Amino acid sequence: MANGELKKGSTELIVLSLLVDRARHGYEIRKLVDQRSRGVVTLNVASLYPLLYRMETRRWIQGRWVEKPGERRRRFYRITPLGLEALSAQRDIWREFSLAINRIIEVDHA
Repeated sequence: MANGELKKGSTELIVLSLLVDRARHGYEIRKLVDQRSRGVVTLNVASLYPLLYRMETRRWIQGRWVEKPGERRRRFYRITPLGLEALSAQRDIWREFSLAINRIIEVDHA
């Protein structure tokens, strides 16, 4: 199965999980996903920013432009209370799904 197919259903969960600790900008989110997955999961710009926009429209995250002297303007995203609810629900679904898949593929059925 292609990485993209597996990633499609889990990207919101990944992004919300990375925003629990603190606000982050898109490049930092991309970089953390790559680092923590050891390169197995990557987010491209063409899919990440539309995803962030959709999540902001749902009020799961809130973006804020930050300008610092000598640096580019960046949009930092933080998780909202609605986003925390969505994250909790998605984590429960992911745990149940991954346990079910592991029961299928890991158990010796002899």
